[in-house]
Amino acid sequence: LVYYRLLGLITILSLFLSGILVYAVMVLLGRWIGLSLDMAGIAGLIISIGITADSFVVYFERIKDEVREGRTFRSSVPRGWTRAKKTILSADAVTFLSAVILYILAVGDVKGFAFTLGLSTVLDLFVVFLVTHPLVALMSKMEIFSHPVWSGLGSVAEAGREHRAATAQLQ
Repeated sequence: LVYYRLLGLITILSLFLSGILVYAVMVLLGRWIGLSLDMAGIAGLIISIGITADSFVVYFERIKDEVREGRTFRSSVPRGWTRAKKTILSADAVTFLSAVILYILAVGDVKGFAFTLGLSTVLDLFVVFLVTHPLVALMSKMEIFSHPVWSGLGSVAEAGREHRAATAQLQ
């Protein structure tokens, strides 16, 4: 919240939604196939929280890169998303592939870890693509997000203005 300010609120909302979604799917799988959550599964969930948070950091840092290059927050969101989407998909694909391989090769409790890690990774993509990005895109159109103090992009926006000024002098 201190670092990202209003974007941090979106992160907290998305993490909360992701947690609810994972919990709901685990409850449903518990009733359908008798899935039970053990310590290894909890470890997989904890790691997946970090992976989900990492997706937000990648996205927000790409937005900051765009602002640093002199764009407005509003125009930085779609450009940052295009760049972040590839990184998020790659990271989640590697994590999911690792979870699948671990599930196939593992025995006992480690399968629970691999299963929850893989499931949470898939749900991370769902939350990032269908909740976080649309929320950030919607918020980028609001005036309060354009203000660098509230968006958490104050120093980055200043660097962007300096970049635009330097580019204008070169032309």
